[in-house]
Amino acid sequence: MRAAVLSDVHSNQPALEAVLEAVAGAGVDEIWCLGDVVGYGAQPDACADLIEHDCDICLVGNHDLATLGELDVSSFSETAAVAVEWTRENASAGTRDFLRGLRPAGERAGVGLFHASPRDPIWEYVLATDQAEAGMEAQPQRVGLIGHSHVSLFFTRPDGAGRGDATGAQAGDGALLALESGEWLLNPGSVGQPRDGDPRAAWLELDTVEWTARFHRVPYDVATAAETILAAGLPSQLAERLEVGR
Repeated sequence: MRAAVLSDVHSNQPALEAVLEAVAGAGVDEIWCLGDVVGYGAQPDACADLIEHDCDICLVGNHDLATLGELDVSSFSETAAVAVEWTRENASAGTRDFLRGLRPAGERAGVGLFHASPRDPIWEYVLATDQAEAGMEAQPQRVGLIGHSHVSLFFTRPDGAGRGDATGAQAGDGALLALESGEWLLNPGSVGQPRDGDPRAAWLELDTVEWTARFHRVPYDVATAAETILAAGLPSQLAERLEVGR
């Protein structure tokens, strides 16, 4: 199976549409979303509709849960909390119903799916090898997919290796990984709020027959996405950061 893996859309319709267009051109078999459909951006309903229609599986993320009132926003940054409150007030009942039916972890084609990490699917950021190794030990699958950090990256550990043997790195556009052996955690990066210095929307192409993964970046209309955030009265920082991918 060839799957397109998306994560952290964050109510950015122009970015999501650009990624879905690229995915359609790639001719994949399925589309998987790792959660955080809403939050930060100003187009929650359009993004939820696209994800519900186009994705074969979707997880729920911490921003999705906060929008539903199932997480306390006291641990969110100030701008994130403002965006959660805005989304609560502006998302449709249909969007909330869609999010309410999702879970933060799952499995597809023998691959583990987690919004944040295998040992904490809602909250843990996996950005270092020690966190990745703990995740590999917690997941029953050999290959796992994670989101949440908004950084395109990978971690791996050889078959039979122990603690301290994992390696990892950020993955640029076009990076190709051979996954036929070893343990892996892969993060496709963020569709709507990249934070790895590349403002282009991110997605991952995963082949579970050949066991390969290729990272992709897609340019999109950042100016329009930023304008919708400002027009909605959301914090200007949420618009400004789109231009720099931070």
